[in-house]
Amino acid sequence: MVYSQAKVIAGGLAHIPIVIGIFYFIMTFFNKRAIEYAEANKPKKVEKKVEKKVEKTEIKTKSATSTKIESKVEVQKTTSVSSELKTEAQNNNENTNIEEKPMKKKHADVPVNIYRPKTPYEGTVIENYSLLKEGAIGRVNHITFDLKDSDPFLNYVEGQSIGIMPSGEDANGKPHKLRLYSIASTRHGDNFEGNTVSLCVRQLQYEKDGETINGICSTYLCDIKPGDKVKITGPVGKEMLLPEEEDANIVMLATGTGIAPMRAYLRRMFEATEKEKNSWNFKGKAWLFMGAPKSANLLYEEDLQRYLTDYPDNFKYTKAISREQQNAKGGRMYIQDRVLESANELFNMIEDEKTHIYLCGLKGMEPGIDEAMTKAAEEKGLNWSELRPQLKKAGRWHVETY
Repeated sequence: MVYSQAKVIAGGLAHIPIVIGIFYFIMTFFNKRAIEYAEANKPKKVEKKVEKKVEKTEIKTKSATSTKIESKVEVQKTTSVSSELKTEAQNNNENTNIEEKPMKKKHADVPVNIYRPKTPYEGTVIENYSLLKEGAIGRVNHITFDLKDSDPFLNYVEGQSIGIMPSGEDANGKPHKLRLYSIASTRHGDNFEGNTVSLCVRQLQYEKDGETINGICSTYLCDIKPGDKVKITGPVGKEMLLPEEEDANIVMLATGTGIAPMRAYLRRMFEATEKEKNSWNFKGKAWLFMGAPKSANLLYEEDLQRYLTDYPDNFKYTKAISREQQNAKGGRMYIQDRVLESANELFNMIEDEKTHIYLCGLKGMEPGIDEAMTKAAEEKGLNWSELRPQLKKAGRWHVETY
């Protein structure tokens, strides 16, 4: 049968609605399947709430416990076994709970570098006298400088140091470099008027090629006289500052002129005039371990004995006199031997978060103190190698040696 062109076109047009209908059916089918799939895989509202609740609980738990285990788990980061971390953290908590204590606090405004080496302050010597008794070894002087004419005023706080620039030149014709000395007075000075600063200085002497060599700056300071002018820089240092809490406990370990900052602390705590001037009224316990070669070398002894009499509940004084006393083994008595003798009481204090330990003196005293602390800690079931960095991190372990 032969169709005309017009009939062919008409027939084609007649099939268009059928094609559209089939296309519509197919699109509807697939859209419906897509919607059903999306609904089937959509999280239920109840499940969302549970997830959020769990997430919130996990965050809260981390916040509450991170302070307790952070410092201990940190040293175990190289291991990948979670059970080992858990066991290590539990063991550390059995040894000590120092890691649970607050982090180191930042002190309020502390004066630093009011005077620098290029622009020192010239202070006038007020007094310079020996601190030693007859029969002592060496030479140790107490020296006080007038600060009232300093502009800007050279103020400082207990535990800081100042720099001294000795007069004269070195072998190369250059001015001598400054030396730092721990301040031995409170911020109010020895006269309580707030315009002086004092140092405790031992003349350095050593043998070289059969000749006695005197320290440049220490000899200069021991020889200066009232009325002399001395170039002073500073103050510097925040490591040895006292805590702000009035009920803190202060353990002090010192040898020789390392007593300088300890003297400042004790005067601030126990001198009647200081207590009147300060808004800080010490209520804790202060314990001084003092090392010296002979009794005649004990420094500021009269003041320390007075504090013992006036404040027996707040001050304890333990002496180690190496050439006059013997330790338990029959050898010379050193400060580390006294630490061992007092291990139980000492570490009962250290376990209290309010206790701070201050170490000042010759650098050679550090190994002996460290060894004594290790043994003393063991007697309490503690690990000193772990405990010491925790104390440092918490701002409770203060060291200044030279």
